[in-house]
Amino acid sequence: MTATATRRRPLFGRGAGVLLAILHRWLLLAVGILAWELGTRAAGSPYFPPPSTIAMRMHGLWLSGPASHLFLTHDATQNIVPSLLRMTAGLTTAVVAGVALGLALGRSRRAFAYLDPLLQFARVIPPPTLVPVFIVLFELGTEMQIAAIVFSAIWPILLNTAAGARSVDPLQLASAQVFKLSAADRIFLIILPSALPEIFAGLRLSLSLSLILMVFSELLPGTANGIGFELTDAQSRSDLPAMWSAIVLLGVLGYVLNGFLLRAERRVLAWHRASHGTGNA
Repeated sequence: MTATATRRRPLFGRGAGVLLAILHRWLLLAVGILAWELGTRAAGSPYFPPPSTIAMRMHGLWLSGPASHLFLTHDATQNIVPSLLRMTAGLTTAVVAGVALGLALGRSRRAFAYLDPLLQFARVIPPPTLVPVFIVLFELGTEMQIAAIVFSAIWPILLNTAAGARSVDPLQLASAQVFKLSAADRIFLIILPSALPEIFAGLRLSLSLSLILMVFSELLPGTANGIGFELTDAQSRSDLPAMWSAIVLLGVLGYVLNGFLLRAERRVLAWHRASHGTGNA
């Protein structure tokens, strides 16, 4: 009996710890939603529907389809999916180009010194102000939207990658020369792994920027689909629950995508945290 109780006690303790972690994470959100529900119902304003109304509208718009289509409605496949595909294409292009250029600039002091003023100038230009330029270059459509996302998302990745490449331990590079590693081996075995923490830091910021530019590019006249298009369409029809549904959906997407990115970062950088004594953090 004593041995059985001893074996069960850690399981109970682990379950209680998980429950407390869930409460700490979601309790404040639940309280905020409850306050929102009570406040909007008390105010009775048509411009601020309660969360329960927004949730029902979201279900009707996007999650009331057949089980064979993962419960996604026609509206979801026509608007949410194209937005995510555009965002994925733009962010992927920004990651590939930003990492490649950042590694090259980070390992060349002279090139970085020449190009840094130009990069800093381009970085601080608000991407929405260049949308007319993208329209002239690509016309309205998917290419213009992806170009706007790429221009917005590439700078944090590029600059962080360059900073990470410059911070590589010189002793590691000297050892690579002693062992006569090729340039490709030095990049993939030493420089890129050392720069990964900085790359992920830039990627988190680029993810948020790509989501913002995805929506902004879909707000323009002439857009035929997307979450931004659905937002403006609901506003033009004075369908406020649908408008708020699109706003809440963007928040949920941002939270979920950031959660996936953080989980991937923890897996990829497990060696980095272990080497710095933060593996259990």
